[in-house]
Amino acid sequence: MKKPEIQKNVNLASLNSMGVEAVAGEFIEIRDHRELAALYENHFFSRYSPLVLGGGSNMLLIDNPLQPVIKISIPGVHFDKEPDSSDTVLMRAGAGENWHQLVHSAVELGYGGIENLALIPGTAGAAPIQNIGAYGVELEEVFVSLTALNTETGEFEIFEKDDCKFAYRDSVFKRELKGKRIITEIKLRLTTSAHRLETGYSALSNYLEEKGIKKPATRDIFDAVVSIRQSKLPDPKDIGNAGSFFKNPIVDSETYTRLLKENPGIPSYEMGGGERKIPAAWLIDQAGWKGKQVGNVGTFKNQALVLVNMGGATGREIYDHAMRIRDSVKSAFGVDLQPEVNIIGQSV
Repeated sequence: MKKPEIQKNVNLASLNSMGVEAVAGEFIEIRDHRELAALYENHFFSRYSPLVLGGGSNMLLIDNPLQPVIKISIPGVHFDKEPDSSDTVLMRAGAGENWHQLVHSAVELGYGGIENLALIPGTAGAAPIQNIGAYGVELEEVFVSLTALNTETGEFEIFEKDDCKFAYRDSVFKRELKGKRIITEIKLRLTTSAHRLETGYSALSNYLEEKGIKKPATRDIFDAVVSIRQSKLPDPKDIGNAGSFFKNPIVDSETYTRLLKENPGIPSYEMGGGERKIPAAWLIDQAGWKGKQVGNVGTFKNQALVLVNMGGATGREIYDHAMRIRDSVKSAFGVDLQPEVNIIGQSV
């Protein structure tokens, strides 16, 4: 296969959900894994360390990228029966497939396991990098394997679950293999029956109770998650945002005891081993940032965890706003907030 076309001076504003203006000097869109192989054969990866884009939904561009930008648009969705089980099915998806559409397709076919992950923006290929999660479910729970190009050898490698070193909003692809592998396909195991539904989050259980649903199906969970997320989160098509900007901090028992003493109403979720997860949105709200706008950047009025581009904001403005929030929460609670989004720029 011939080397894919290299476009010059491409504006990335429509390719990142924050809507930040940035220009890629060189831009390549990949629609087939063989195009990546062609790039390797033309010594592309020995000369450059490209910025790889999926849906552009979990990133903040501070500057114009100095390196070439590769957008992964590899399509394809397949559901394969498993020879040893009628209770599960394997879903294979090209890395460029829209994540929410995958979830919707699975639910429409009656398959379970990812309904709680509805409406998470981004692509299939980005999902394992972040180990996406919501409402009590994380990708790793249904993950089987992925295929990725080794940019140093040109080989396409299979990574099984343990190889990915999944953690809370983390994986090996955000750490030691960052920039060294490009994901082309993922494989998940979904249930065909006897679905293990997760309804533990209060927002979910309250929705189901209000609707009078006592024995929910996967479709009910999907509808609930979509409704809840739409009520809290702005559509990037209307207001630029990257979803949850910060991770929910996980604190040890000593820190939690102190926080509870100082803030008796603080919400938390048990993580095991004495650790507790504290909602970052609550901390940001209590620090006075919910609904607050500074210049062209705001903290969303319905969800303090979401930073929004009110129009014309630069990546630097958004980053500075985020750091002010981080410092404010640290001062008020002694808790460090870590960005969930991938911050990209030479001047950070």
